Amino acid sequence: MSNKHKKTLNNIFYNPIKSSILWSDIESLFKALGAHIEEGSGSRVCILLNNVAAVFHRPHPQKETDKGALKSVRNFLINAGVKNDDV
Repeated sequence: MSNKHKKTLNNIFYNPIKSSILWSDIESLFKALGAHIEEGSGSRVCILLNNVAAVFHRPHPQKETDKGALKSVRNFLINAGVKNDDV
């Protein structure tokens, strides 16, 4: 995992939740963790990581992920067995 991915993971688990994380950085982290990513309809993206599935909506028109979606990403990673101390 690159330093950029480690930084993204740290930002996802940072408290209080940040609202400035780019969705493209989150998708890149998913790929680095070995996730399978499929395009859904509209802005949906389906993620499968460690046999845990989730569906997220890519933010638009902005590029940053909002706090609610970031909470969902954090919970998804926890459920998939990824923790901040894994970096």
